Amino acid sequence: MRQMVQIDYFFATISPFVYLAGGRLEAVAARHGATVRYVPINAPALFPRTGGQVLAERHDSRKAYRLQELRRWSARLGVRLDMTPPHFPVNPAPSSYAVITAATLGGGDLAGLVQAFPRAVWAEGQNIADEEVVAGIVAKYGFDPKAVDRGMFTAAETYTANLEEAVARGVFGVPFYVVGEERFWGQDRLEDLDLYLGGKI
Repeated sequence: MRQMVQIDYFFATISPFVYLAGGRLEAVAARHGATVRYVPINAPALFPRTGGQVLAERHDSRKAYRLQELRRWSARLGVRLDMTPPHFPVNPAPSSYAVITAATLGGGDLAGLVQAFPRAVWAEGQNIADEEVVAGIVAKYGFDPKAVDRGMFTAAETYTANLEEAVARGVFGVPFYVVGEERFWGQDRLEDLDLYLGGKI
């Protein structure tokens, strides 16, 4: 009997590239009978620890290329993306805590919740650091906002541990997909993940 594969998905709720990934990871996982473990991390804290830079400190050429990539990929995928969202950058902690607690509680649409937060930033103009916004999104995807709120303190500890795990496992950006020792960086590597799980690469 084939052992079920787990995809460890390291992501940031404020990342435009996580937003562009949409539900394609879940589609890949479903094709191969794999499970997804959602691991929200603090990307701005990750970058300097792994040889990168936060967006504000990057060279202008890198900033310009990032904008071109976002424009091209949003057009290619046919999804709306606001290049200058009203609430970015924004504190990713509240939404990340909500995901962590929701995963512990179960009973709702966790994948939908994970996809909803970056979409709220990049397509819906919402402030995902706002408690009411977080509660509304949490409720929409089948989780009890009060129960999620009660789990915030424990979630904060997990959020810190997630960052340490990411660094230890060679994660240096988001979205990042890890299967055992095999690592895939970026929503543009989902096809490679699909091929890998299918035994083709």
